[in-house]
Amino acid sequence: MSDAPLRAEGLECIRGDRLLFSGLNLTLSPGQLLQVEGANGAGKTSLLRVLAGLSRPADGEVRWRGLDIQRNRTTYFAAMVYMGHAPGLKAELSPVENLKVSAALRDRMVDDARIEDALARVGLRGFEDVPARGLSAGQKQRTALCRLLINPVPLWILDEPFTALDVRGIALVRELLEIHLANGGMALMTSHHALEVRGDCRSLHLT
Repeated sequence: MSDAPLRAEGLECIRGDRLLFSGLNLTLSPGQLLQVEGANGAGKTSLLRVLAGLSRPADGEVRWRGLDIQRNRTTYFAAMVYMGHAPGLKAELSPVENLKVSAALRDRMVDDARIEDALARVGLRGFEDVPARGLSAGQKQRTALCRLLINPVPLWILDEPFTALDVRGIALVRELLEIHLANGGMALMTSHHALEVRGDCRSLHLT
């Protein structure tokens, strides 16, 4: 595992006056999925935010292709997509507009046809121009999932990606994960759902 693109060593995370985890090590290689498990409050979201470079650990470091992600944020963020608990949509913008903003923030130009194809794939054909405030929670989550389709990057970090999705939506996420892994992608995720994803899937349990 010495050639694993993502490597974390000796991670420690403190929230308030509570130690969530300490001495945590992990690696992630192409084609692998790591599901972070644990009870509510165990630090799953905190760990994903540290691994995404959005929070700093109290100790330890995260490296991407051998480089500390905090010192090489631009390179790391260009190789990773993070999906948090909230879909991160602007209420007054449509799905197409929200996805254009998302792409622009990554310095990428994505044409309307590609965005519309992504929306159709997640079941939002006909909702392309509806302001996000008029979408259901599940439709907002499906819009957020389109970021994975319009931003082809090797690493996905997903915090509860099944939230608000129906059975078909859950099946869609599993399909996207399987395709991503089969193409050599990597994924880190939390989920209260049992994973039934084909590929090299592992778990990390936080106590």
